[in-house]
Amino acid sequence: MLRREFLSVRNRLTDDDVAETGRALARRALELPELAHARTVAAYVSVGSEPGTAALLDALRARGVRVLLPALLPDNDLDWGEYAGLGSLARVQHGGKMALFEPSGARLGPDAVTAADVVLLPGLAVDARGMRLGRGGGSYDRVLARLERAGACPRLVVLLYDTEVVAHVPAEAHDKPVHAVVTPSGVRRFPGT
Repeated sequence: MLRREFLSVRNRLTDDDVAETGRALARRALELPELAHARTVAAYVSVGSEPGTAALLDALRARGVRVLLPALLPDNDLDWGEYAGLGSLARVQHGGKMALFEPSGARLGPDAVTAADVVLLPGLAVDARGMRLGRGGGSYDRVLARLERAGACPRLVVLLYDTEVVAHVPAEAHDKPVHAVVTPSGVRRFPGT
């Protein structure tokens, strides 16, 4: 129910709203010290009315950052490939799910994410504790569990619209808080992360 509400608000946004938000998110995110010092960033290509990531991906790449992008596997886990510009993306339809833009080059394996200094996470909302509400497919829960098993401690940052920073979202025992949220109006960090 909560996911549907956030998606309903997003679906009312125009293409111009999404593009403008993407540019604002890129400016804000690039101010993060974590991204300024990152050598490898695991990110994602936004789709539909998600806050846009294209400007940020290109800016990171222009800085010489190695950008890893996910490729959805049949079991909802994620493989990774390197971003080499917009022309390196392929539109992939996954059954009845939405089409995703994935790296068209070599696959690096699900463990490639453990080399990231920062992981940019998609989401629908984040609360005052830093708990992220995802889409419910579990792909990023697997990524976060993989990072923990590997002893990797990248900074976790979620990219959202301003209205998606809320007081509380449901969380399960395995859920981990993010370190920060970037919205068009600014950055919020979470205590204890």
